[in-house]
Amino acid sequence: MFKDKLLQRYVGAIAALAMISLLSSWTGLPYPHDISNSWDGFLWGMADPVLVLAEFVSILAIGLLAAGTQRCSWIAIAMISANIFGTLITLWQINLPVSEVAIAIVSVAFGIVLVTAKQPKLFTLLLLTAIAGLFQGYFNSESIIGAGTMPSVMYIVGAALTQYAVVKSVSQIATQVSQADLSSILSRKISLLGFAICALGFVSLTIGSN
Repeated sequence: MFKDKLLQRYVGAIAALAMISLLSSWTGLPYPHDISNSWDGFLWGMADPVLVLAEFVSILAIGLLAAGTQRCSWIAIAMISANIFGTLITLWQINLPVSEVAIAIVSVAFGIVLVTAKQPKLFTLLLLTAIAGLFQGYFNSESIIGAGTMPSVMYIVGAALTQYAVVKSVSQIATQVSQADLSSILSRKISLLGFAICALGFVSLTIGSN
């Protein structure tokens, strides 16, 4: 009973984040954000990973691919570490061109991996995860240029918390569903999710390349 309630909470939380991501992507939010203190930095850090739909679906895909394995925490840490490095690249004023296009391409790559319904090798998954985290960190952290040391630190902490929570929650959902003798159904649904992620990635790629 406890696990069922916990699973429902996981699903409800992810569904709420998906709705927020869809609405923010459709309506658009001003970039960079106005961050003037540590609290602003923390809140925007928590929000940014889910506000851009292409980023959010990549994080969902990472959680799905990490499901049922002992490597979920390592994959989440890899994403967070790459995200921090991408943030530092921004603060060091190093230019990474076409970051939005790169984020969309990585989303498509994750969708393709999900469509194949095969567990990728750890190196492949870590590489895709690191690329996703790097470009997401670079793109989002434009908001903290000139914001000061503590707001920047709190922004990084907030982003890390959201990414870790989403990856672990999605992984836990997929793992519990697969343990309920629904593996074939789960495989088909994950493939459908892969097609959806590919489609969203292509839409984002079209928008980002214009």
